[in-house]
Amino acid sequence: MWLSILGLILGISLGLLTDIQIPPEYANYLSIAVLASLDTLFGGIRAHLQQVYDDKVFVSGFFFNIALAAGLAFLGVHLGVDLYLAAIFAFGVRLFQNIAVIRRIILTKWAEKKELRETQG
Repeated sequence: MWLSILGLILGISLGLLTDIQIPPEYANYLSIAVLASLDTLFGGIRAHLQQVYDDKVFVSGFFFNIALAAGLAFLGVHLGVDLYLAAIFAFGVRLFQNIAVIRRIILTKWAEKKELRETQG
């Protein structure tokens, strides 16, 4: 869990402190990389809340997601088809699903704690 938070903080810090310009031809790849990172981050948070988190699965999933999405985008560029949109759609759907599950877990835990306090007090 700490690995995902550390990576997020490091990435945001480097992004804000540097003035790196991304060429327009790489914009599709960057958008896929950002979505893959967010998908992996929220998937890691979900796994932690469900108590099934594993660092190896987290790191391998991150690199596999990025490699697969970049490969799809690369193939799409050479075929003349916007295949990167398929990766963006897939990551977007998974991102919202993970956020919904995280929200449900947090609300359930909050309701259980509230009920426990009411029965004790």
